[in-house]
Amino acid sequence: MQLGSMKLVPSSGGAFEVKANGKLIHSKLETGQFPDPDSIVRAVRQLR
Repeated sequence: MQLGSMKLVPSSGGAFEVKANGKLIHSKLETGQFPDPDSIVRAVRQLR
């Protein structure tokens, strides 16, 4: 699976959320941590 596009949307208040196909994959607001890149890749692959 290849990434077709990516869009970075600026925000404020410490928000850092990763979404794929409209589904929330990771939220720093919920976890208090930045995502681990490997876990993001695994989550996106599971969406197939």
